[in-house]
Amino acid sequence: MIFDRVKRLSVELDCPEVASPPVFSSGESVAGRVVVELSGTARLGALHLHAQGAAKVHWTESRSAGSSTAYTQSYSDQVEFLNHRQTLLAPSDNGGATVLQAGRHEFPFTFQLPESLATSFEGKHGSVRYWVKAKLHRPWASVKKAKKDFTIIEPIDINTPALLAPQAGAKEKLARAWYCNRGQVSVSAKIDRKGYTPGEVIPIFAEIDNCTTRTVVPKAAIIQTQTFVARGTRKQKKSVVASMLGDAIAAGKREVWHGRAIKIPPVGPSILECRILHVEYTLKVCIEIPGTSKLFLELPLVIGTIPLHPFGSRTSSISSQYSVNLDWARMAIPEEPEAPPEYSSVVSGEEPLETLSPPSQDSSGPPGVLEGPFFAYIQEFRFRPPPLYSEVDPNPPSDTAIRPRCMTC
Repeated sequence: MIFDRVKRLSVELDCPEVASPPVFSSGESVAGRVVVELSGTARLGALHLHAQGAAKVHWTESRSAGSSTAYTQSYSDQVEFLNHRQTLLAPSDNGGATVLQAGRHEFPFTFQLPESLATSFEGKHGSVRYWVKAKLHRPWASVKKAKKDFTIIEPIDINTPALLAPQAGAKEKLARAWYCNRGQVSVSAKIDRKGYTPGEVIPIFAEIDNCTTRTVVPKAAIIQTQTFVARGTRKQKKSVVASMLGDAIAAGKREVWHGRAIKIPPVGPSILECRILHVEYTLKVCIEIPGTSKLFLELPLVIGTIPLHPFGSRTSSISSQYSVNLDWARMAIPEEPEAPPEYSSVVSGEEPLETLSPPSQDSSGPPGVLEGPFFAYIQEFRFRPPPLYSEVDPNPPSDTAIRPRCMTC
């Protein structure tokens, strides 16, 4: 029967790595094929493709209208990002069905993703999902369907001035118990930058003053906040994705953190541009004070997808920068340049001074590639090079400055 002749209907997407799930970004082209496997000769009507992507939120809240009555209020909203339709197999000119022989038949397709998308996400009260559906119409038979999900990762480059700026804050709290003043607790904390990527370690620099009569315990945690918006109402869910416990601080003592480390686990990037769904991160420093409420200090974080460039750090390997494309050299440099290194660490006594000049372009290599120590090339943008050594005094003494004295006078 015709119902049994379609053995398989599937959607396959092209991706760089065969074993990995399909991942794309906004503006890219999505290519693939719809595969139809037939066990015998079959008459097919039409094959349609529909690519969709949307953010959806939904939750309910119970409300009371009196002592004996109650009702449930629902909140939901949706934002569509992608809606593409395409016909892969159309009926014949006279409206009849298309006859295909037994075997495997592939129907390729391609479409362009919009320039503005949100990263795929699965949350407590909402989600951002993308998928491709195929519908195969057959005469005198039900429609056969196939679906393939794919992931969108919107790039967030942390190598921008806003995300490279240090974050700092300070707070204090007066500890009270039964209307008695037990002293004050203060905390000030700072991190190197605002943007990080999963797997990185955040060094925390903090000072905690315990001027109370009790022992306090400091903690630090990375908090993920999911915010869902529908019909002017907001719903939030907060969760701890990483935490770190500090040493107890005795009464009247001070604790200093010289870069206490907390590692970012594999979490999804921040979602900041979606109208109905946001995913934000904060670094929270908490001081537990016995007998009273806790002291909190929050510093904003942005979890990105493009990590810090290697040559943006002074700890990177200089020897690995001998060949680099000019496109990387156009990267923005931080507004505040760092202090120059010692002259001996850049140029040794045996090394000629010409190495401080920008590397030259090799005519034998590909265009736009520089050959030479790239670290010297970066110095022109990050700090002023030291002056060249010369045996000639640039400011010689004037003859009229010291008048020779006559010994006979």
